[in-house]
Amino acid sequence: MESMVQEEGPSSVSSSPLQFFSLMSLSPGLNSPWIREMKSEERGLYLIQLLISCATHVAAGSLENANIGLEQISQLASPDGDTMQRIAAYFTEALADRILKAWPGLHKALNSTKITSVSEVVLVRRMFFELCPFLKVAFVITNQAIIEAMEGEKIVHIIDLNAAEPAQWIALLQALSARPEGPPHLRISGVHEQKEVLEQMAFRLTEEAEKLDIPFQFNQVVSKLENLDFESLRVKTGEAVAVNSVLQLHSFLASEDEHFRQKPSPPMKNLNSAQLHRVLQMNQSTLGELLEKDLINGCSPGPDSASSSPLLFSNTAKMESFLTSLWGLSPKIVVVAEQESNHNGSTLMERLLEALYFYAALFDCLESTVSRTSIDRMKVEKMLFGEEIKNIIACEGIERKERHEKLEKWIQRLDFSGFGRVPLSYYGLLQARRLLLSYGCDGYRIKEENGCVVICWQDRALFSISAWRCRRGFDILAKQVQLIQSKFS
Repeated sequence: MESMVQEEGPSSVSSSPLQFFSLMSLSPGLNSPWIREMKSEERGLYLIQLLISCATHVAAGSLENANIGLEQISQLASPDGDTMQRIAAYFTEALADRILKAWPGLHKALNSTKITSVSEVVLVRRMFFELCPFLKVAFVITNQAIIEAMEGEKIVHIIDLNAAEPAQWIALLQALSARPEGPPHLRISGVHEQKEVLEQMAFRLTEEAEKLDIPFQFNQVVSKLENLDFESLRVKTGEAVAVNSVLQLHSFLASEDEHFRQKPSPPMKNLNSAQLHRVLQMNQSTLGELLEKDLINGCSPGPDSASSSPLLFSNTAKMESFLTSLWGLSPKIVVVAEQESNHNGSTLMERLLEALYFYAALFDCLESTVSRTSIDRMKVEKMLFGEEIKNIIACEGIERKERHEKLEKWIQRLDFSGFGRVPLSYYGLLQARRLLLSYGCDGYRIKEENGCVVICWQDRALFSISAWRCRRGFDILAKQVQLIQSKFS
């Protein structure tokens, strides 16, 4: 392996074990006492270097070196260690899974008993809902946007594209019961692939509506979102329609005709002694700080890369069809919440680096707010974050569903599909900020950007929320022509 420390003359870090990184080869040799006694920030930095080096070998098809790298990382990583040890464990598993996919028989044999049921996925997402405020904030802002859009409406029909959490709609029912003009007749069409989940939703919401004396119906639509028959939503004339999409639309970006492609990634720049010195001086050593303080010099995807350009979004046939069908329902409001990160790059290295930034913040969030011994935390990290990381890193083509993209791309995509932005209200932001304050942790933050909202951990944006309504007439065609021209100008 190339030297990990560039020689720049005498340095105050010369007495640190980090100076010996340049002498180490990618061969098993982590039993040295100074390796075992490394401080958390030193070990974290070393793990980052090893992950990037290993991913480079995986991308280039150098399996022998990748195998050696995985062995080294595995000796330092741990699913119950500190933040960097935990995240390294899941990225290592993802890289190994990607290698194994080259041997389909072996891969299937090793994973034949690893079955995660839909019920387990629902349960772990509920744990995430309870441990972190991100989804609760999204629900508060979404409900306020719906309430404002439906002011004065007598019949309201909400379409929930992932009806698994009744708490959002219980809160909405309570808010609607307090309307000065009285509550509307409310109908919710809940889409989910598991009938039992929808039945539980129907029971909870019907019970709450009866308690509040609100006329209510729950329409159970048992279906995977990608197979949704819009006729099953039974939208009726005279209804005011609202659509709620929480972390769902990105899955439509998987294209059936995308073939597996992986370009060899360029060598990663190494850390110089001045950067290493900054590591040793840090008082706090979260993974997010390691990544954000330019410690991976030259590795972060630049703003000029094709994957980050706001105009170079792509709509698959599935995405176009789905958004067209949504537009055809003439909704008064569509609220979209998505992960605020670009995990849809064409190369492995692009996605790995973006995923490191994003999941570093999520793991830091849990590290700061939830005990390491929490069983719920372990399940969220393994069954939710770990599986998402694996899908981003190990999968390609239609199999890669976790194609998260940033708000700027969603703005372009929805705008192009005939939707116009609706600014989220100040009152919704105020409620969301009050909710975050109730957690007693100043790491959670909210930012308003061009009428949309991003929810952050520290300064890292993690989730975005935007609201939309249908545009009618020739302005849609004009906007599409303008966007197409801007791509080629």
